[in-house]
Amino acid sequence: MQVLAISTPRTEDEARLLSAQHALRAKVFADRLGWDVDVDDGMEIDRFDALRPTYILAVGDTGRVHGCARLLPATGPTMVQEIFPTLLPDGRLCAHAAMIESSRFCVDTQSQESSVRSSINDVTRAMFAGIIEWSIVNGFSDIVTVTDLRFERILSRVGWPLQRLGAPQKIGVTTAIAGTLPADRLSFERLQPPHYRSPIGTSLRKAA
Repeated sequence: MQVLAISTPRTEDEARLLSAQHALRAKVFADRLGWDVDVDDGMEIDRFDALRPTYILAVGDTGRVHGCARLLPATGPTMVQEIFPTLLPDGRLCAHAAMIESSRFCVDTQSQESSVRSSINDVTRAMFAGIIEWSIVNGFSDIVTVTDLRFERILSRVGWPLQRLGAPQKIGVTTAIAGTLPADRLSFERLQPPHYRSPIGTSLRKAA
């Protein structure tokens, strides 16, 4: 498995991978979690996908997408500001040029194996590492995101604790929380799973 970063697809294979991540989002958010999201022809797509985001993908050796996340500069339109302002102090995100928003993070739980080092599987850890790696390479030091309390506990367990921006609130079928995460080399090295592969930023890679 390797972690890739794709924005505008340059090849048919990259276009296939992006379609696969939209299908995975539909499977996870609509089918498994029961979120109120728009699904068309088996793919979950919203208006933020039209803003030329960067997608971080965990891709298996057979070309299957096992995990995905969407990254957008926090100084532009973001989900946390436009969809979840009630999770923010005074309804506003204090964004800066070195802040990126991560949204639509999901992992195909039916495809993963448990990590030897912890109960967090290698796909999830690889996704975390890929998001941090891409952020560092592209000059971002802070990651803002909206997640739920269960995932907040996962972040704490792996040593990448969420810094809350406000109090949790019940939104739909989940209790949501907005917060920030550091994008730094120490976090990358802590979260990087064994045999991590990515062409994003080889200078950050520690020896396996």
